[in-house]
Amino acid sequence: MASILIIAGENSGEKYGADLVRQFKKLHPSLSFFGIGGTHMEREGVRLLFPVEELAVVGVFEIISHLLRIKKIFNKIKREIKHRKPSAAVLIDSPDFNLRLAKKLKRQSIPVLYYISPTVWAWRKGRLRTIKKTVDKMMLIFPFEEKIYEDYGIPAVYVGHPLKDRIKASLTKNEFLENYGLDPQKKLISLLPGSRRSELKYHMPILAKALERIKSEWDMQFVLLQAENLEKNFLLNLIPSWLKGLKILGEDHYEAIASSDLVLSACGTANLETALLETPLVSFYRISPLTYLFLHRLAAIKNFSIVNILARERIIPELIQRDFTPQNIFEETKKILNSEEQRSEMLAQFRRIKKILGEKNAPQNAAIELEKLIVPL
Repeated sequence: MASILIIAGENSGEKYGADLVRQFKKLHPSLSFFGIGGTHMEREGVRLLFPVEELAVVGVFEIISHLLRIKKIFNKIKREIKHRKPSAAVLIDSPDFNLRLAKKLKRQSIPVLYYISPTVWAWRKGRLRTIKKTVDKMMLIFPFEEKIYEDYGIPAVYVGHPLKDRIKASLTKNEFLENYGLDPQKKLISLLPGSRRSELKYHMPILAKALERIKSEWDMQFVLLQAENLEKNFLLNLIPSWLKGLKILGEDHYEAIASSDLVLSACGTANLETALLETPLVSFYRISPLTYLFLHRLAAIKNFSIVNILARERIIPELIQRDFTPQNIFEETKKILNSEEQRSEMLAQFRRIKKILGEKNAPQNAAIELEKLIVPL
């Protein structure tokens, strides 16, 4: 039976991969998939060689400590490719791993479809040379990326953003609050501290101090949205005793965001999810000082949040590295909660971003691109 290799090294990417597999199987139900992913891809029938968490490492210097494990994964994938001889490969994000793998696939004449471009518009533009040599086609999720690839003569297509079809809140605000025993008379803040252990270790101590300051000013309630790959006990160990009553939600994340007065979120996919659900947002991020120093020197952008990058201006606060302090979180929270004008302007900008992303159905378009790559089998 013909098979397709699919590699996703991030939680968001594995969800997009699952959507692609589901749509593709409507076109070719007999084909099988194998590779790296998570529970969503596994539910769609992908045979996982490794879980997505094995590749979810942040930062140049953090990666070094995991090199031996990553090398073992890489070698295992190479052996499986040689054994299975897949008809094609779909590589999703995770460029440090996937672009290296693309070189191996190219040598074996296995066509490569790359889903979700590396942030070549932000840093490491030299990756475009590798992409041109090793990738048959790029599937882009941001419209502004098309010109970058066109200028380099790299086959690429904007398929739409996969979040546009995933973002749905199935409960009303009142239903959500009632289901989780939350007080409709109190303001609600949702916390999205990240999906990796390393992110939470940097973010939670500062967030906890910020929440203490916020609670001293308002009679506020909070919920923490738990990433699927993180254990609840791990989160509880990072929460101070006075915050032990904090509700940790393993599901209904979109409902929580849509029902909140404000979201405090680590930079990443969660920022865009919040914007698409039209909830005011403060973004933040902190990594190891060495990693930040290294990346900051290479970065070619002023904004870190994809929301601000899409808007091409600073429409949400970004508290990055040293600016990510309890006092700054408090101040930005105060500005947004106390200013109806600022909230309205932010929400208007979020609606503008929705228009920028358009109405394309990313999973369907991605499945069609994969079909073009492998037909005739």
